[in-house]
Amino acid sequence: MSTRVAIISDTHIPSRASEIPDWVLDELDAADLAIHAGDFDTYDSYDLVQDVTPELTAVLGNIDPPDLDVPEVAALDVEGVRFVVTHGTGDIAGYEERVGSIVAEHADDDRQTVGVSGHTHQQAEWEHEGYTCYNPGTCTAADPATIAAMLVATVDGETLDIEKMQKST
Repeated sequence: MSTRVAIISDTHIPSRASEIPDWVLDELDAADLAIHAGDFDTYDSYDLVQDVTPELTAVLGNIDPPDLDVPEVAALDVEGVRFVVTHGTGDIAGYEERVGSIVAEHADDDRQTVGVSGHTHQQAEWEHEGYTCYNPGTCTAADPATIAAMLVATVDGETLDIEKMQKST
């Protein structure tokens, strides 16, 4: 049996976007688990995502309310894969190194570990110290992005398949 994980970030509602696109909400609803890599923007945006997803792992972004009840870094074990989630807050220069170092720090030696981060609003994939890291992009096409994007991970035992999804606004 495989597990479907919807991965989003940077909703920025209401500061930069008015709503989450229906196709993203459908993917969240269809998933077994969901990951949000920060920058909900408000409690209402967090509540919306939490209400749509069956089980949510989320982290604090740089514009989230500081008392939002989520950690700065989270680790989620799904079958034989560990997802290390962080927003990636800070300067764009050094972003991949910063995120990759957090992933390495929270990796599990007994399972494949991958990183998930947000912050840049651009889908990305890179390697750091042997770990693959992913940025799903912004799920609402929040400025400066012009494309709504997300990832859907399918985990089957120790096998991980990542589907990149994007739609113009």
